[in-house]
Amino acid sequence: MRSLLIVIVCLLTFATAKAQDPVKKPSTTDSKLDTLEGPKYINKGKIAGRKAFHRSLMFPGLGQIYNYQLEVADIKSGEQSGKRVGQKIYILGKLAAIYAGGTILVISYGDNRTEYKRFLAELQYRADPTLPNPNTGLAGYTNVEQLTIAKNIYKRNSQVVLISLVGLYGVAALDAYVAARLKYFNVDESLAFKISPSVINSSTMYGFVPAPALKLTLKL
Repeated sequence: MRSLLIVIVCLLTFATAKAQDPVKKPSTTDSKLDTLEGPKYINKGKIAGRKAFHRSLMFPGLGQIYNYQLEVADIKSGEQSGKRVGQKIYILGKLAAIYAGGTILVISYGDNRTEYKRFLAELQYRADPTLPNPNTGLAGYTNVEQLTIAKNIYKRNSQVVLISLVGLYGVAALDAYVAARLKYFNVDESLAFKISPSVINSSTMYGFVPAPALKLTLKL
């Protein structure tokens, strides 16, 4: 009898210990949810802007051509409705303006450098008559100071044209970048603004003097 009681007590003790220390199985649902990641956000505007900028740096106008190709691709894929003829003409117009402006600046630079060298050669010949006659056609200029002024003007014009060419190069690259970024820039439909009249109190030594103003309120 005593042995039976001891066996029963041991079994109850073992069962209690097992109940207090259950084996926890990992939740497959939680583990699957933890391993799942949301789709990564891809900034299409940033990618397109970089491509357009780099292409425009390689050669002026390539960035605008890339933006035009983006428009054509979006129309073919159905992402853009309509033919967007106005946008295409706008991009091609900017491309034409870049090349027209660049051509004019290059021609202007060549003309100014030619005139600068002509006046410089005449001044060098007059300073040293032993040099061969450059036949510049400037023999009618009897005043050396006038030749010097003209030479300096053409030199300065050449430098200005060079700066303008660099500026046009940078503006073309910047335009290609901004246009590509704005292509994928979306404004939410809830965006609104309101302009209303208001009054600004400007303080003076005699008190406050109201001044009319306009109040701009943006709703995002």
